Amino acid sequence: MVVETVVVALWAMGPAYIPNNAAVLAGGGAPIDGGRTMGDRRLLGDGKTWRGTGVGIVAGVAVAYLLNLVAPTVEAVGYGVPTFTPVVAFALAAGAMLGDILASFVKRRTGRERGTAFPLLDQLDFVVVSLGLVALLAPGWFTSVFTLPRLLVVLVATPLLHLLTNAGAYALGLKAEPW
Repeated sequence: MVVETVVVALWAMGPAYIPNNAAVLAGGGAPIDGGRTMGDRRLLGDGKTWRGTGVGIVAGVAVAYLLNLVAPTVEAVGYGVPTFTPVVAFALAAGAMLGDILASFVKRRTGRERGTAFPLLDQLDFVVVSLGLVALLAPGWFTSVFTLPRLLVVLVATPLLHLLTNAGAYALGLKAEPW
């Protein structure tokens, strides 16, 4: 039962876990804020681009599609994993990107520069917004998939996964900082 809870929780978050990583790989281009400032600080900074955001959302939706394709195999092993409707796939992926963008805005407003660590916000921004967007756009799917034990798994596992993937991206030279 515990293993299935973990598997389903991480599976259900798959389309939200991928977008920010894809955005790092495909980033560059025009910044979303167009260089605008609020006071003496950029709204978001050069790290939040239209291309990265678009690629991130497409990557998250693609992951949902791929997970739907392999779901019967995983279910044959004995785990009842959810499938993703187009609305759910989009909400998870777009919510992840929007959460990262909002976190960037908060970081700028609190005086933090690009790449500066902001514990918990850095690890859970995309989770909170993607889950909120799914709850808003697909409430039945959200309540059937994200039970309290699964939400707890997501809240505990995500910061650990986030730190590991960012450390890997840093080691590969894809990120300027390891967090």
